[in-house]
Amino acid sequence: MPITENERIATIIKAGSKTAMSLEQIISLEISEWKTSKCRQAMLKAEDYYRNKTDILSKVRTVIGESGAKEPIGNLADNRLVNGFFRKLVDQKVGYLLSKPMSIQTNKAEYQKLLSSYFGKGNLRMFQSIGKEAVKKGIAWLHVYYNDAGQLCFMRIPSEQIIPLWRDAAHTDLQAVIRTYEVETYEGTRRVTVTKVEWWDTNGVKRYVLQAGGQYGLVPDVEAGDEESHFKVINPGEGEAATETGVNWEHVPFIAFKYNEEEQGLLEFIKSLIDDYDARKSENANNLEDLPNSIYKVKNFEGTKGDEFRKNIATYRVVFVGDDGDVDTINLVIDTEAYKTHMENNRKDIFEFGRGVLFEPDKIGNSPSGVALKFMYADLDMDANIIETEFQASLEQLRWFIDVHITNTTGADYSEESVDFIFNRDIIISESDVITDIKNSVGIISDETLVSNHPYVIDIREELERIKKDKEDTGQDYLGLGGRGTEGGDGEIY
Repeated sequence: MPITENERIATIIKAGSKTAMSLEQIISLEISEWKTSKCRQAMLKAEDYYRNKTDILSKVRTVIGESGAKEPIGNLADNRLVNGFFRKLVDQKVGYLLSKPMSIQTNKAEYQKLLSSYFGKGNLRMFQSIGKEAVKKGIAWLHVYYNDAGQLCFMRIPSEQIIPLWRDAAHTDLQAVIRTYEVETYEGTRRVTVTKVEWWDTNGVKRYVLQAGGQYGLVPDVEAGDEESHFKVINPGEGEAATETGVNWEHVPFIAFKYNEEEQGLLEFIKSLIDDYDARKSENANNLEDLPNSIYKVKNFEGTKGDEFRKNIATYRVVFVGDDGDVDTINLVIDTEAYKTHMENNRKDIFEFGRGVLFEPDKIGNSPSGVALKFMYADLDMDANIIETEFQASLEQLRWFIDVHITNTTGADYSEESVDFIFNRDIIISESDVITDIKNSVGIISDETLVSNHPYVIDIREELERIKKDKEDTGQDYLGLGGRGTEGGDGEIY
């Protein structure tokens, strides 16, 4: 069984420690391998496809030339139609799973309030960006850092910039991270592109500039700071007596959010189908555009050779034959039904293997039932379950940094508290069916569960408080909730 890219990296690190390879040598070697790796190329290709820059745009219509080889042709239609399936599927998954803020459930109200400030609306856009990156490229990276105001912040780093070094084959324990990226700067009056390199581990960060003449092509980045800790703590003092102390996290401040366990991006599963759809649609458009230019059949004229014959029929649509003199036309025949069937099947395959929702109103009707909707969302729901499982593990890692920050700033330790991260999926539902089911479940399951599943509820805690207040003001149970659904019940809402 071939080893993975990250297993290869781990092997190199171990070998380096035995042969006394320097850190700069390891970094230089890894960057060199990463720049041309299939993994990075797949990430860049996925970014192109998401931006509707598919392979069809780089293809040129060709014909068989006089030499028998293909050559570009300029006088025939050359349509290159891009179909944004990849963008639609990525946005569909992100919109379904991450369009609403996550709900945080824990037993301590003050802790829940603190956590909600990091996972609420303020960071919704950031988490959506992480989800989009993970689906596109198989893995997304979140960097934990402190801003100049001393606030704990998170930032998405493009996946193609990160080279992870794992301690384990399951890729759960991060040993170090190499980040390489390009920035534009000025040297005098000339604008140049500079490649920056960072090495992150539990001892801090080392920064380099990739250029010739340095040790293995790496020169310490003096401008940005060649070496420092993860963050600094200011020790208060009188006047100019305040000092700064460098502090490092116990873990590398990068968190991986995976699309799946294999870290494969969505494009790998459907690229060939998308390319075929683009190609067939473009060819059909070419045929429709070329249709008025029928092929001319000329009899009793033998002034052409075989190699010219092949080029003429493809380029000029003229056929030269002998016998009695005559001129006729041969019309192009387009098999519309075969084309339509192929494109419909291809479209279905893209959504099936891309695990998305293909809306077909002619089959499910304008007002589908709850059962029909569940069936239609089955593949998307399955993919969302896999994403959620991976993201739950990543959120626990992120929570560790938040808990340490809370302890350092407030003195409160919540690391032993149990926390549930609930993804509020944006599924189209039959609201009347859901409300009926909720009413029928009163007295069987908890009020909080009933309220959390009601389609009109946005904030569960806030809604429970409103129900409690309504009950206190009116002395009556509110929609059968707030007690146990019986008259004069003494149940309480917490």
